[in-house]
Amino acid sequence: MARLVSSSLLRGLARSCRAPSTATVSRPAFQQFMNYSSGISGDSNVNGGTSATRVTADTDTHQDFQPTSKGSDMSLQDIVAQDIKENPVVIFMKGYPEAPRCGFSALAVKVLQQYGVSITARDILSNMKLKESVKAYSNWPTFPQIFINGEFVGGSDIILSMHQKGELKDLLGDSAQKGEQDSAQ
Repeated sequence: MARLVSSSLLRGLARSCRAPSTATVSRPAFQQFMNYSSGISGDSNVNGGTSATRVTADTDTHQDFQPTSKGSDMSLQDIVAQDIKENPVVIFMKGYPEAPRCGFSALAVKVLQQYGVSITARDILSNMKLKESVKAYSNWPTFPQIFINGEFVGGSDIILSMHQKGELKDLLGDSAQKGEQDSAQ
């Protein structure tokens, strides 16, 4: 009895899920409501980037509920430049200082933490376009990339070498002295 009920139920669900053979959806009618650009099969944004979804406004919908654009006017190049300009120590790395996802990134963070400086970090693994923007900005292919006082310094090997020679403390200047005073108190 249970088998009969379950098979009848499944047949009924299967019939209700099938599209009626007489109903067809024309592509132009569908496109009047939504225009997707998915980055797949010949779309203009094939490089794996996120693309916008445009939804036409419904005249019966109140203005407060109309679709809005949530993008900013700043490009990723502008964001990278602003980060570097506004922060004394910036590291573009794989992961975050608290949880590096690369040995080189972890090494760079440990060296910088020796000086007690405030580190601004961006995870390049979470956004491939950010990664490419940083590479283009610095003209350097590998990560981590460390910027101190607005200047590109290099990666973890260069930071480690500068630390061992005593040059990093001079480069960090006031930031390192402030960090050392804060840790002594």
